[in-house]
Amino acid sequence: MQQEIREFILNLGVDDVGFSSALDYNSPKSYAITSFLPDAKSIIVLAFRVLSSCESPSWSVALNGYLDLGAFARSAAYRVARFLENKYNARVANMPLSYPFEFHKDRRAIADFSQRHAAVAAGLGAFGRHNLVIHPRFGTRVNFASIITSLDLEPSPKNSEDFCLHCNLCVENCPGRALDEEGKTDIMKCMKNSQPYGLGADIAFWSQLSHSSPQEQQAMFQSEHYARLRQASYLGNQYMCFNCLKSCPVGVAASQTV
Repeated sequence: MQQEIREFILNLGVDDVGFSSALDYNSPKSYAITSFLPDAKSIIVLAFRVLSSCESPSWSVALNGYLDLGAFARSAAYRVARFLENKYNARVANMPLSYPFEFHKDRRAIADFSQRHAAVAAGLGAFGRHNLVIHPRFGTRVNFASIITSLDLEPSPKNSEDFCLHCNLCVENCPGRALDEEGKTDIMKCMKNSQPYGLGADIAFWSQLSHSSPQEQQAMFQSEHYARLRQASYLGNQYMCFNCLKSCPVGVAASQTV
């Protein structure tokens, strides 16, 4: 069964796949796995190599690369979930790649489920200094999608190797200084730079608008800033910084030769 599942996944164009016991998932800030699927036994994690377009000097091209990847990852994960249900009568829970997630005052900008921790549990890599997962072949240039299932699958071997070069290029190239403390990403510092047109900017815009004259309001609505706010509102994520990925030398050769 498991080999058939693996072959089905890879035949979809997924670059790698790992399996984890639900008990091995250990993300201290996430909700319990059983809150997503009460009879969860395993997690299937799909790995997708990030294309070179995501490192374009044009932020719109780079962001579009991630939007394309996200669309493909969602489609692949959905097809895998359908396969598990139809073929093995399994129960499944497809986990969000980013949004949507619940908003609570004690969980500021924290996703309900960590794709990174699931990938590590499934033997698909290890954490680097940038707190991203470094894949054995693709390095930092990889994204993940996870499916929780009621099927009892054999876990993949854990990866004990340290792939990080500890060069600190990610720390030095982070404009928000979000990686200064080892083992921690300051989420708010990261989001301020990577998502400058997010919720905080939206609130600030409308607050300023309410205290502006009609002439000032017209100028605000005609500004590039407002256009980007509008675009971000329907894109969901409008990332404008990829320095932690772009500066990481691990996996560069693999991304150029695959």
